[in-house]
Amino acid sequence: MEQEKTESGNVVDLKMVKRLLEFAKPYKKQFWALILLTIALAVVGPIRPKVVQLAIDNELASGDYQGVINMILVLIALLVAQSIIQYYHTFQAGWLGQHIIRDIRIKLYRHIQSLQLKFFDNTPIGRLVTRNVSDIETLAEVFSQGIAAMAGDILLLFVIFGFMLYEDWRLALVSLALLPLLLLATYVFKEKIKVSFNEVRNAVANLNTFVQEHITGMNVVQIFSAEKREFEKFKEINREHRRANMKSVLYYSVYFPVAEIIQAGAIGLIIWYGAGAVLREEFQLGVLIAFIMYNQMFFRPIRMIADHFNTLQMGIVSTKRIMNLLDNKELIADTGAFKTDTVKGDVEFKNVQFAYVDENWVLKDISFAVPAGHTLALVGATGAGKSSVINLLSRFYEINSGEILLDGRNVKDYDLKNLRSHIAVVLQDVFLFSDSIYNNITLRNPAISREKVEQAADLVGAREFIERLPGGFDYNVMERGATLSVGQRQLISFVRALVYDPKIIVLDEATSSVDTETEELIQAAIQKLMKGRTAIVIAHRLSTIQNAHQILVLDHGHIVERGNHEDLLEKDGFYAHLHHMQYKILATV
Repeated sequence: MEQEKTESGNVVDLKMVKRLLEFAKPYKKQFWALILLTIALAVVGPIRPKVVQLAIDNELASGDYQGVINMILVLIALLVAQSIIQYYHTFQAGWLGQHIIRDIRIKLYRHIQSLQLKFFDNTPIGRLVTRNVSDIETLAEVFSQGIAAMAGDILLLFVIFGFMLYEDWRLALVSLALLPLLLLATYVFKEKIKVSFNEVRNAVANLNTFVQEHITGMNVVQIFSAEKREFEKFKEINREHRRANMKSVLYYSVYFPVAEIIQAGAIGLIIWYGAGAVLREEFQLGVLIAFIMYNQMFFRPIRMIADHFNTLQMGIVSTKRIMNLLDNKELIADTGAFKTDTVKGDVEFKNVQFAYVDENWVLKDISFAVPAGHTLALVGATGAGKSSVINLLSRFYEINSGEILLDGRNVKDYDLKNLRSHIAVVLQDVFLFSDSIYNNITLRNPAISREKVEQAADLVGAREFIERLPGGFDYNVMERGATLSVGQRQLISFVRALVYDPKIIVLDEATSSVDTETEELIQAAIQKLMKGRTAIVIAHRLSTIQNAHQILVLDHGHIVERGNHEDLLEKDGFYAHLHHMQYKILATV
């Protein structure tokens, strides 16, 4: 399995932060409300030490009992106000974060849908799952615990420092004498934890990829008795995940006790200097107590800033990965504007060349024409390029050179959705979603009625077995149709193609995995379906394509033979040889 590369770089990538904040533009009112709440929270907190100072130096010193009670009431009011502001601040930050990640997830998923199949060929599914789930969830914390909290902490530091300077600049300098040590410890912690979080995110992506792939391919693992080997590989990846997390645990375990010791030392300095100043009557006792409270309030945000900084760093790493995916240009070129409700079904390939990778040509100067209503059959060994033909017709991949025409018009001129609406594909490997049979057939298209689905099921002979299932068409097939046989899944895919009433039918080994009885049902339905439609059939069973108007024999990307069944048998070439081999095999069975 390909391991994801560790990303590093600047702790705060302003470019990424700017791109992330662009998603907050639809929520300007909520964003500014959050800023105002952050300011209010930073101002209200430092007022409390000042009130305590006044209560001690004025009311308590003069024996004014009612004045002390009044100051206590003021303190209670400040605490209530701070609690209310804190509630709305936390709620607003969380609300904003959840709405933004919802928008990002929607945009990301829509973008993934528009990528070429080539991208999915080269990208592990687990990694894409990580991008859509884990990485985006991390972005929510950027707003709830990252940007907003960090901005609030920085603002609080400035407000507290202003109060301290106002009260006594000398005591302010003494109280901050150990600040450089804390800043140094914070910087070292930040740098260490940055690397650790990068490793954690990579470990999560690799773990997701491995688990997703191996659960999907569990039948292969069990068939070849590879459980122990794959389990050892899983343990190795899991150990890497644990190791990455333990690093961050270690750094947190060291940093916070160190920060507490530095803060305690700062309070000791305040008491040492302040007690002497009080005895010398340079200032009153209330000032000293207020400074102790200021010190606790000042050092706490610095410790939290380191944590918020790391949350922000995790968010930046996740943002980079998400933005890299959003910036991926392997898109299906949907520049065509031509739309039509009906097509005749004339298909033509002109000098088409195609390669999945570099210049490893899969199709080499392929040219053929299929008149509307005719059937074209493609025959050849595995890797000859048969499936590539249908992939290119539906524009799942882009050709390197040449032209593909539909009704005399280049397929690139068609609106992509409109083009595909006229083509139905039945694949050898049928994919069914974890949903009802009805939804798997209609793909949640409201324009397709249940009556139409039932008629199509009747046509292919699938209705009988569907209605025997619990719930009939509402039966849940589970993931990938695991509760159905291969033949049943194939029939359902055929119904799915029929209900969209395409003008062009593509059958890619559509009957290769079904039994003879099921194949007879499908073949009978195919004859009805093909009437008035253009059909492109790929099959290893030559018996299924004997009535095709034209048969192309492909070999290593070249068309080596073409003609109908009888013509090709007379040539006694590749097709005839393959035909004789199949019947020889059947005769021995």
